[in-house]
Amino acid sequence: MSKELDGRLYTATQVDPVFIFLPIFEEARMKKGDDLGKFRQLDEIMLIDGYPGYQDLLSIADNSMQLVCEVKEIGSSKFFRLDDSKVMGWLYHKVHQLKQTLLTLDNNYAAQDEKDTLSDAVSILGEYLKHDTWLQHLCSHLRLNLSEVTRKEAEKLVPNIAESELGSALSQEKNKSNNRSTRAGKQPKKAKVETESRNIKEMFSRASRRKN
Repeated sequence: MSKELDGRLYTATQVDPVFIFLPIFEEARMKKGDDLGKFRQLDEIMLIDGYPGYQDLLSIADNSMQLVCEVKEIGSSKFFRLDDSKVMGWLYHKVHQLKQTLLTLDNNYAAQDEKDTLSDAVSILGEYLKHDTWLQHLCSHLRLNLSEVTRKEAEKLVPNIAESELGSALSQEKNKSNNRSTRAGKQPKKAKVETESRNIKEMFSRASRRKN
C-alpha cells in the first residue's frame, strides 16, 4: 500500500497468474482464422524481448496455465497451446465465483436483479482482460449486453479520473499558496561574509609562539 502526495491511495492485491499469462499465450499460439494455432514449449512462449524476468515465472506458468491450455508431452518436453473452450470455462467459473462474493460483500447486490449482479461481475473481470475478444465471448455465453458491461467499466474509470484531477488541482493550489506566502513575507537575511577571517592554522601558530 502506498499513499501519494495528492491524497491518492494505492493498494496491491493478489491476482490469478492466468490473467497475466493469458495475453502472452494468446499471442504465442499464432492462431489464424479457424486454425487452432501452434503448440510451443514453455520457455519459448515466455521468452519476451525486453522482459527477461518472465523466465523466472516458468514454474508458475507451468502450474497455472494447464487449466486453460491443451498440453502435449513428448519425452521430457512439454508443449502448450491455449484452448478457447478451457479459457471460457475458466472465465465462466471466475464470474460466478465473483458474483457470489459480491452478494456477501454488499447488501445492495443482494437486493438488485441477479442479471445485473452478473453483469457487474463480468464488468469487474473485464478490467483484467487485455483482449476484448474474451469479454465478447463471455457476454455472448452469458447472454449479456456487451455495451452495457463496457459502459459500467467506463463509469468506474470516471471517478478515478476526477479524483486524480482534483488531487492534482489541490496540489497545484497548495504550491501557489506557498509561493504567495513566501513573496508576501520578509526576505531571509543574507548571511554576512566574514571579511577579516584568518587562517586557523596561522592563528594557532601565533598562539603557540606567544606561549613560548
